[in-house]
Amino acid sequence: MTDPATHPAQPATIIRPDGPWTHRDVAANGARFHIAEVGEGPLVLLLHGFPQFWWSWRHQLTALAEAGYRAVAMDLRGVGGSDRTPRGYDPANLALDVTGVIRSLGEPDAALVGHDLGGYLAWTAAVMRPKLVRRLVVSSMPHPRRWRSAMLTDLRQTRAGSYIWGFQRPWVPERQLVADEAALTGRLIREWSGPRLPDDEAVDTYRQAISIPSTAHCSIEPYRWMVRSMARPDGAQFNRRMKMPVRVPTLHLHGALDPVMRTRSAAGSGEYVEAPYRWRLFEGLGHFPHEEDPELFSHELISWLKDPEPDR
Repeated sequence: MTDPATHPAQPATIIRPDGPWTHRDVAANGARFHIAEVGEGPLVLLLHGFPQFWWSWRHQLTALAEAGYRAVAMDLRGVGGSDRTPRGYDPANLALDVTGVIRSLGEPDAALVGHDLGGYLAWTAAVMRPKLVRRLVVSSMPHPRRWRSAMLTDLRQTRAGSYIWGFQRPWVPERQLVADEAALTGRLIREWSGPRLPDDEAVDTYRQAISIPSTAHCSIEPYRWMVRSMARPDGAQFNRRMKMPVRVPTLHLHGALDPVMRTRSAAGSGEYVEAPYRWRLFEGLGHFPHEEDPELFSHELISWLKDPEPDR
């Protein structure tokens, strides 16, 4: 793999690869965000997780467009082609990034689809700005209150999420993620996947993307807030705020073999939804079901989006 540090033109090539989508930047919540969009119809906004960027949704972008949707995948603050700001990585602000992008796209609302950290922010946005969220789809991430409880009280989940505890050290985790051409980042993606591993080209793409200066640090900052705020007033305030129920139809997707977010941790999230809620467990898939079996994931997603009366 080529070292991005010695090829300054490479980041643009990694972040904005050619495809059926169009790349552009939009302003929202005091920052600039890179998006890739394709198709026409109701807006579906896709939010990536760690350690990835918008490109993780490449399969769903095309599938959604073919199904009659305006599919948009954004880079979260500090990642990919979006601004790397010195602060603003708490979930409330990151959720306002998301809802700000919806407004900047000129749409009245969106179906939000989030994976991992993107799922955490999707849950948050649905509570904070419910009028802007038409439907909610979350993959590989429990409701924030459920996540907090599991990390504090479930020893198995605490062990499974040990990487998050490791992120609390200053500077060391960033250096580890990008050392040896981001070998650790590639190893995490492979270890967190089920038997259907992402191909080497995909893993190399994520390794190059996280090697772009400041990306590793910005990727870790949300997790630092999530843990450090547990003992602070701002964390207690956020946790109380998230008691407000989600009142939009919700699809919750999870890989049965996910080694970092246990099925038991995610499965109780429906108690926070006062709307039609559907739980779907993918047998044989791990933490990245949208990449491990994109056809199955896209079929489940689109079938639910098109269902006029999603079941509870």
